[in-house]
Amino acid sequence: MNQLLPDAIVDIARRVVEENAKIGRRIVTAESCTGGLVAAALTEIPGSSAVLDRGFVTYSNDAKRDDLDVPGELIETFGAVSIACVWAMAQGALKNSNADVAVAISGVAGPDGGTALKPVGTVVFARATREEGSEPEGEMRQFDGGDRSSIRRQATLAALELLLP
Repeated sequence: MNQLLPDAIVDIARRVVEENAKIGRRIVTAESCTGGLVAAALTEIPGSSAVLDRGFVTYSNDAKRDDLDVPGELIETFGAVSIACVWAMAQGALKNSNADVAVAISGVAGPDGGTALKPVGTVVFARATREEGSEPEGEMRQFDGGDRSSIRRQATLAALELLLP
């Protein structure tokens, strides 16, 4: 079968769809540097409509503010590539969807845009759920050994892993 994305991404996307469908859990994505690749991976899988509620591609800071209600002061203080920003993105995605779990991604895919504190390959992730008393989970990762496409693929894999129950 022909497919749009690499096998590794499709394989984990299939697991995400199957395992979330089994427990009746709906997903929303809030993507920046991945540009919709996580949602694209999920929709590559037949039956994904039972799991994927929607995806937000909020590449610009304005989109993060307008579509996900990320406070402008938060972006100005911590930057778009920060745990604080992706936490707010994940919360905004849940608020503006019918999903049970959200994953948010923001990063520096390169080749430009990196700094000493956030070099190219820096990607931050957050996962939030509607479960009572749950706290958003977040992490910053550094992906090496690749160009822009490689960093985006690695970030997509990492985000999909966060969506496994």
